[in-house]
Amino acid sequence: MNETFAPPDIAIERRDDGTIILRSRAAAPNPEPSITAVLRRRADQHPDRLFAGHGDATLTYGEAKQRSDALARSFVELGLGPDKPLMILSGNSLQHLLVSLAAYAARTPVMPISVAYSLMSADHARIRAIAQLTEPGLVFADDAGPFAGALDALADHVPRTLVARGERPHALRLDELTEARDHSPPDGDPGGEAVAKLLFTSGSTGVPKGVINTHRMLCSNQAMLQAIWPFLADEPPVLVDWLPWSHTFGGNHNLNLALFNGGTIHIDDGRPAPPLFPKTLAALNAVPPTLYFNVPAGYALLAPALENDAALAERFFSRLRFMFYAAAALPDALAARLRELARTHADHDVPLTSSWGTTETSPAATSAHFPNSPTGCIGVPIPGVQVKLAPVGDKLEIRVSGPNVTPGYFRRPDLTEELVDAEGFYCSGDAATLIDPNQGLMFDGRIAENFKLLTGTWVAVGALRTRLLSTAGILSDAVIAGHDAEYAAALAWVNQAEAPGDAATLREHLASALAKLNQDSGSAGRIERLLLLETPPSLDAGEITDKGYLNQRRCLECRAADVARLYADSPEPEVITPAVQRPGALA
Repeated sequence: MNETFAPPDIAIERRDDGTIILRSRAAAPNPEPSITAVLRRRADQHPDRLFAGHGDATLTYGEAKQRSDALARSFVELGLGPDKPLMILSGNSLQHLLVSLAAYAARTPVMPISVAYSLMSADHARIRAIAQLTEPGLVFADDAGPFAGALDALADHVPRTLVARGERPHALRLDELTEARDHSPPDGDPGGEAVAKLLFTSGSTGVPKGVINTHRMLCSNQAMLQAIWPFLADEPPVLVDWLPWSHTFGGNHNLNLALFNGGTIHIDDGRPAPPLFPKTLAALNAVPPTLYFNVPAGYALLAPALENDAALAERFFSRLRFMFYAAAALPDALAARLRELARTHADHDVPLTSSWGTTETSPAATSAHFPNSPTGCIGVPIPGVQVKLAPVGDKLEIRVSGPNVTPGYFRRPDLTEELVDAEGFYCSGDAATLIDPNQGLMFDGRIAENFKLLTGTWVAVGALRTRLLSTAGILSDAVIAGHDAEYAAALAWVNQAEAPGDAATLREHLASALAKLNQDSGSAGRIERLLLLETPPSLDAGEITDKGYLNQRRCLECRAADVARLYADSPEPEVITPAVQRPGALA
């Protein structure tokens, strides 16, 4: 078995003002010219190899090239191009994949929109605002029926509609564009500077920002991943993946990882939510992955499922290289359970690793490409990337330069001007602390999320939230309150799969967890009150993304009444306070 990780070799520069510059001494790898070029090469090398599967439906590399070439020719004839993007409303599917590949070849930016905006939104305000900003030439939906409301909302903003299934007046049909057209691709290669896609970040208010993703960015990032994971040269990866292609984790990192390395991606229709997670378990049982990518909310459901099903666990770990998490902090207790599962059920080492990046960095900028990384470690800069840790208040902000960094926000010069600092480093707003140059960085939360208590003491929200989730063990997520207050408090949601059945036992458990959390902690590390919420975070209000990432500030704004309950002089019975400690009670 080839080595999983290329050992890091990191150079460090320390400046008098406290700034730290980190970079890999490994040479920046040479990227492919475009995603289109990669597909053409892979289709020539192994046309019959499976590229993507979705249930019983499959798509080989040769089929992907032939059908996307025909679509690309049609898109050019329809007038799509650099200034007339293609909007995609539906989620991950083979049709979504083909339409995207065709848009790349036609030099047309593809805009995969979060399904939350098109299916779960009550007013479709965000997709209308995105359409007004970008002026798409075509909108695609897999199925006309479920997306009828969103398509109606876009009728005055997008001139043409394309569907794969269902009936819609005047809509173009995907099969007609792929089967009845010339299969020769548009001439030439899109080139590295061509815009491959626009990804819209989940803004807390107003219109989400359209992050420009060029072919150069995406190709550079995949070359960087190949440099740190050398086994990819000989082992085409097999992914079983639910992460939405409207986000950079699923749509850039994972989907492109399969394509660039001649691998296979199996689309998982599940989600890290109890009603849908059985679909994920069925998908993992059908096809054991060689690499597994998920967010902490997904692992929180996977761990008990594997603990209760030894046969599934054996199959899951049978050929797994590593487990990878990103997008949020992984509680220590959950990490320990995952590592124990790997030790029990795998006949080889299965590391648990992580990375850091943003939509603006396409996404990977750092990676823990070494064994035994601690929970919360986001690794070191990958080859070709420079990371600057810049002092901002009492934090060090992560700033990035490299060929994987976006040139800006689509048609938003005002935001683009604020994107980088005086040296050209992208300013992420995330913070980190340095462990050691070759052991990397520990994530230290969002700078804007942190606040001061009335005493002037800073509260590191990300770290405190992670400690709460890990100590309690039964919470799916939480937001931390306390700006200009005497103490920090929390609003939280229970993970029903882990929670005790009756309310009294639940309250007792959480009261004990708060006491344990607060033991030997200063004011910045304590939570004095906790309130459980019944209504889930709202997508429309910007409280949460469909990946499950909570916007702390927006949650506190939307739930100001609940925050007031936390700080009432005489708290209601529903407000949980730390248990009075008794000898041995928290052992």
